[in-house]
Amino acid sequence: MPPGSTIISEVDLYRTMYTIKECDDRFWKLMQSGQVVLNYYSPRGQEAVAAGICAALDPSDYLITTYRGLHDHIAKGVPLPALWAEFLGRATGTCKGKGGPMHITHPGSGLMVTTGVVGSGLPIANGFALWSQINGDGRVTACSFGDGASNIGAFHEALNLASVWNLPVIFVCHNNGYAEHTAYAAGTSAGQVADRAAGYGMPGVRVDGNDPLAVRDAATEAVKRARAGEGPTLIEAVTFRFRGHQFGDDGAYIDKAEMAAARERDPLPRLRERLLSEFGVSPDEVATLEDHVRSAVSQAAKGALDAPEPSVDELLTDVVSTSPGGVA
Repeated sequence: MPPGSTIISEVDLYRTMYTIKECDDRFWKLMQSGQVVLNYYSPRGQEAVAAGICAALDPSDYLITTYRGLHDHIAKGVPLPALWAEFLGRATGTCKGKGGPMHITHPGSGLMVTTGVVGSGLPIANGFALWSQINGDGRVTACSFGDGASNIGAFHEALNLASVWNLPVIFVCHNNGYAEHTAYAAGTSAGQVADRAAGYGMPGVRVDGNDPLAVRDAATEAVKRARAGEGPTLIEAVTFRFRGHQFGDDGAYIDKAEMAAARERDPLPRLRERLLSEFGVSPDEVATLEDHVRSAVSQAAKGALDAPEPSVDELLTDVVSTSPGGVA
């Protein structure tokens, strides 16, 4: 399939978003019950950003994401059984259980890197984009990061270099209003992250991150520009996260009225309603889709819980070299 030929429907967008929500809910329940212990950063509320961005990408395109990356992993197509197994540190995971939630990698889906360091994915994305530019393979690289990452040096250096080299890369800021526990206005001088694009000679687009169709449209235009050799784009998708920064954070620093207003804009029920009222999907079709998603998530969770942990024999495999010219 040539680059740019993928078509993602509104129903597919909803399937992706509902899968993200169901996985998030299941992880949360397992952690609350003490059945699993892991570092977990919920993307609940941000489903539309990942779904919309990845709808504009082809399977062969690259995506770099950050530790709050479950929504990106799912939207880019990482298989649920392998994804769940890696989150739970099982041998059947994408990295044989040795990476965990903050280091998901699945080249077969184009999910190349999940970083555990704020902002570190931006220069990495430039590297992938440069590789595609040199090879002329037509791939586009997208990079997800939070609003807090737009204040570190790697953000500015990466945007500058991407523009200088005219790289086929899209920088996607999931602006959820908080950098850990710090509200956007308390830590960022720019009124909008997208405003910063002008300083690096690239388009800066601000979009409703709760509308997957709007995100998809903005991403489609950015992908088109990148494939045509017209360089990078910065997209700021304005959204909100419905849970704390990570599991164990109750989000007490977020005003209750602000949270209530954000939940009123929950992208999932909004798209569900549009499917029924605007896109001609029947209630039975939506219910069947949701049943299938819940079943798939349940199977993936059970498979991961039943899967073995990595063997001690695997401790050094893919980690250190056993010979001067080889890798274990």
